[in-house]
Amino acid sequence: MNAESKIYIAGHRGMVGSAILRNLQNKGFSNFVLKTSKELDLRNQQQVSDFFRTEKPDYVFLAAAKVGGINANNVYRADFLYENLMIQNNVLHSAFENKVTKLMFLGSSCIYPKLAPQPLKEEYLLSGYLEDTNEPYAIAKIAGIKLCESYRRQYGANFISVMPTNLYGQNDNYNLNNSHVLPALIRKFHEAKENNLPFVEMWGTGSPMREFLHADDMADACVYLMQNYEGSQHVNIGTGVDLTIKDLALLIQKIVGYKGEIKHDLSKPDGTPRKLMDVSFLHKLGWKHSIELEAGIKSVYEDFKKKENVKVW
Repeated sequence: MNAESKIYIAGHRGMVGSAILRNLQNKGFSNFVLKTSKELDLRNQQQVSDFFRTEKPDYVFLAAAKVGGINANNVYRADFLYENLMIQNNVLHSAFENKVTKLMFLGSSCIYPKLAPQPLKEEYLLSGYLEDTNEPYAIAKIAGIKLCESYRRQYGANFISVMPTNLYGQNDNYNLNNSHVLPALIRKFHEAKENNLPFVEMWGTGSPMREFLHADDMADACVYLMQNYEGSQHVNIGTGVDLTIKDLALLIQKIVGYKGEIKHDLSKPDGTPRKLMDVSFLHKLGWKHSIELEAGIKSVYEDFKKKENVKVW
């Protein structure tokens, strides 16, 4: 990529897409083609085909997806599978047809088997059963990885895939019906503090272990790999460090300043026992995260409070 390259970021208003946009702008890139979901429905094959034929982007970051937490993934199973397959298929095929110079597909760590050895190496893909609660989303993302591989092997298309760990950051989703655990806990602790509630309820036992990467670090890794990586192997992106959900809750409780109790709703699922990414391949490629978890959550909480003032979830 250079300053003149035409760059399309699918999902530029989401947490990851907006972070990629900021990162590129800070590095001097300015030739972007950006469409909201109302302007371009990526589930619609004809709309996507017309868009690529008209705009002819050089580089594509495919960060658009239907996403949500454990509850949303489990309840809206057909929606998550169908819509993500449509988005991926349409964008990847049109990128191929219009000879895009390079495309990056963003997946998810949930592609790995539920009981895969830890930390999760790239080669563990398709080596066992998936976690049931997010299986439809995972299957869609696996299909995206394999579609990128197949266009590369059959046609020589320069399509690469990256698999981020759990992400958090600016423009995160704080809707308790479909948010991920970290933003959900920020909102719960904040509202409990503001309303002087005696306790905060969290799902499950708190024992599962999770790794968290700031979206700004994720974006920096994506831009780095877009400029420096040409391989067919998908690349894990993470910190290589994890903690229990209970310890995450205690950290957020401290940052928010909430003094009450934490109660566990044991009727709710825990999900996968552990999901830690092996990032040795990424480190060998020359990139490492720079935002540590406590500092990252502090910055995100400040962003949340600005949104809270205008009730933007």
